[in-house]
Amino acid sequence: MDRVIAKKKWNTKRLMMIVGVLALLGLIFASYYFTSGKSRLNVNTERITISEVKKGPFQEFIPVNGVVLPVTTIYLDALEGGRVEEKFVEDGAIMKKDQPILRLSNTDLELSLVNQETSVFNLLTQMQISKNAAQQNTIGKLTQKTDVENSLKEAERVYNLNKKLYAEKVIGSQEFKQAENNYNYQLQRKKLADDVLQKDAVSTSQESDQARQSFARTQNALAVMRKKVGDLIVRAPVDGQLTSLDAEIGQSKNKGERLGQIDVMSGFKVRVDVDEHYISRIFTGLEGEASIAGKDYRLSIKKVFTQVINGRFQVDMAFIDSVPAGIRRGQSLQIRLSLSEETQALLLAKGGFYQQTGGNWIFKVSDDGKVAYRTDIQLGRQNPDFYEVMQGLQPGDKVITSGYENYGNMQELILKKE
Repeated sequence: MDRVIAKKKWNTKRLMMIVGVLALLGLIFASYYFTSGKSRLNVNTERITISEVKKGPFQEFIPVNGVVLPVTTIYLDALEGGRVEEKFVEDGAIMKKDQPILRLSNTDLELSLVNQETSVFNLLTQMQISKNAAQQNTIGKLTQKTDVENSLKEAERVYNLNKKLYAEKVIGSQEFKQAENNYNYQLQRKKLADDVLQKDAVSTSQESDQARQSFARTQNALAVMRKKVGDLIVRAPVDGQLTSLDAEIGQSKNKGERLGQIDVMSGFKVRVDVDEHYISRIFTGLEGEASIAGKDYRLSIKKVFTQVINGRFQVDMAFIDSVPAGIRRGQSLQIRLSLSEETQALLLAKGGFYQQTGGNWIFKVSDDGKVAYRTDIQLGRQNPDFYEVMQGLQPGDKVITSGYENYGNMQELILKKE
């Protein structure tokens, strides 16, 4: 008779033991895989960027932004304060030198001009009166001198005659002495008249000089006042285009206040902002290139402003060969500012890999394109497009240049296509 053999049953304790053994084996296997072998990860090639290392021309440059400005700008400031009464032109007008732009009114200045003109007229009238009086006085003195000279001649004639008669004993000493005294008296009158006339001439000359100097000062003051009133009409100082005009009818403008500017149309420059990081490498003569309407134009730095504001400084650049047709003030330009001469170098395209590797290593793709493995590299100079490869790669090598956020710790990548 056959004996029934009871079927063994798995109890909980035995199941737990088996699970523990399997987990331990799995841990041992994983430890072996990650420590003694290479960590690998499957990567879809459509989600990464593969670039080829190549040899070619390399130049350090930085992209900068610039604004087109006229070569020369003359600022218009109010030489005198006043109220805007009239505008002869509008902003943007092409001006000729001395062409009026606007007119201000200033009652105080205009009243001062009238008073100054009155003062000059009164002084001129007074000078004429004084001149006439001096002339009359001179005429009187000359008339007196003529009378004295005539009296002297007569006294001299009588004296000489009486002297002869006295010598001949025709007349007595008393009569001769009288003639002699009269002659000496007339001589003294003549001398006194000459002295008075001379002093009067000197005094008249001094008064005339003082009057002329006073009149000249008054005229100068009048000229200054007329210029002040004339400055109420704001005129273009040079030929050019009127821009940034800030004046409306009825506005009050203070002396020295900015009214606008005249852009001299003889040429253009480009004012460029540069990061202060490059300040030690920027100097006059450095060249750049801008693309305008599909054509490249070369520019050169003419002036460096060393003042740093908010982490940036400015330079002025000028077009080297030709100025683009139709360029306008205020137009923005993107410029490639060269920091070095162009040389041949091994080039690696820029990409997100640098953030995880610091440029110390990269995933290099195998010749069959199925695997990418870590390779140590050394990078040198850079520009916005490429890194210069110093060692670790050769021309024709293909590398992954996209970001390594998801597999930066891997040793190898298995490249698969969907």
